[in-house]
Amino acid sequence: MDGILALAADNLISPIILSFALGLFAALARSDLSVPEAAAKALSIYLLFAIGFKGGASVADHGIDTTLALSLAAGFVLSATLPFLAFFLLKILTKLDTINAAAVAGHYGSISIVTFVAGTSVLQDAGITSEGYMVAVAAVMEAPAILSALWLVSRGKGGAAMDSQLMREILLNGSIVLLVGSFFIGVITGAEGLARIESFIVAPFQGVLCLFLLDMGLVAGNGLRKSRKVLNLGALAFGILMPLCGAVIGLGAGLAIGLSLGGVVLMMILAASASYIAVPAAMRVALPEADPAVYLTLSLGVTFPFNLTIGIPIYLALATAVMGAM
Repeated sequence: MDGILALAADNLISPIILSFALGLFAALARSDLSVPEAAAKALSIYLLFAIGFKGGASVADHGIDTTLALSLAAGFVLSATLPFLAFFLLKILTKLDTINAAAVAGHYGSISIVTFVAGTSVLQDAGITSEGYMVAVAAVMEAPAILSALWLVSRGKGGAAMDSQLMREILLNGSIVLLVGSFFIGVITGAEGLARIESFIVAPFQGVLCLFLLDMGLVAGNGLRKSRKVLNLGALAFGILMPLCGAVIGLGAGLAIGLSLGGVVLMMILAASASYIAVPAAMRVALPEADPAVYLTLSLGVTFPFNLTIGIPIYLALATAVMGAM
């Protein structure tokens, strides 16, 4: 317990967490602080490109092996199955109807790339290495959860047709295209390509992440302020319980595959996070009757801050304890 508290304390005073806290405070205090939309988009493009490229270069250096294939398969299965657990918990803890519960569940099978990036930053600060191809696992986990959410709706009341517009939204979502594309650029160019642009995607990375999380804090704070009606006790419990359950399942998957400590922690973070970019975009097309105030408030306003401040240290401490005892 003392180890978890120490990790949480160290994480809470890191620049990236304090940047998020500043944005959250500014929004809740109704400050006029804001990040221009174009600047926020540029920051997200930079982060996705940098993490994808570095992951691809790491794979080129490491080589393709069985563990990589198993990790990708595990990511796909986790993304496809976690929405069912989320849907079950929502039905127990909240009074959400089938459509809104399915829409929320889809967010919790997919991933938050910013939570993943924050996790890699925590591991780096702790001197813990991880498999570079975990960024490919993150990309694989974006879409299957959306299909599971639509199945949950189709078997209940209502229908969600899998038309060409929806499939385009899922498969050609900008974040997925950029992440996968930069990953393959990194694979093709390898260490030599990374060396050429290292001063652009390595050194400035932490500073750009701080600015992006400042914006995320503003977005989360505004969402919380405007959607208080969504945050009843059951919904709050779900927003914290679901990532913990996902992390435990991710821990089991990472151990079964044989990932390193860093890789196991990242698998836990991916399984514990909730999307607020790719899935909301798809839900607007597939389930327009679902309330964005519900699924965005839970994923971005509750689970994202929990993972960022407390969750990641818990997952790191748990993985360290379990793997140290093996």
